[in-house]
Amino acid sequence: MKARLPYIAGFLLLTAVEVCIGIFEFSVFVRSYLGDVIIVWVLYCLWRSFSPKRGNSYLIAGGILVFSFIVEFLQKAHIADILGVENKLLRIIIGTSFATKDLWCYVAGTAVTVLEIFIFQNLLSRRRQ
Repeated sequence: MKARLPYIAGFLLLTAVEVCIGIFEFSVFVRSYLGDVIIVWVLYCLWRSFSPKRGNSYLIAGGILVFSFIVEFLQKAHIADILGVENKLLRIIIGTSFATKDLWCYVAGTAVTVLEIFIFQNLLSRRRQ
């Protein structure tokens, strides 16, 4: 449980940031780009809160990138309309429009995640020595 706490805290904090971005009027940059970068971190923290020590961190980050791309391409196929989702909140969560820039934001979010993993693992290995 101790290993999960930082990921649970990160998930809750980043989810709160995402909700604030969605509710409040922020600049186009924050709403359109930064939110998409942060969602990758949210998903990584969510995954790690369930399995903090299992699996290769880099593979998990890559898997989240692939998942993000799949969701974005499902938006291009209008998955919310196909599923008949009418609830406004669910439509926001699922997404209703495809944008190539979102794919680049997911890549940027994954790059930051990979950098964080690299730094954390190097700090941890130095600490053990």
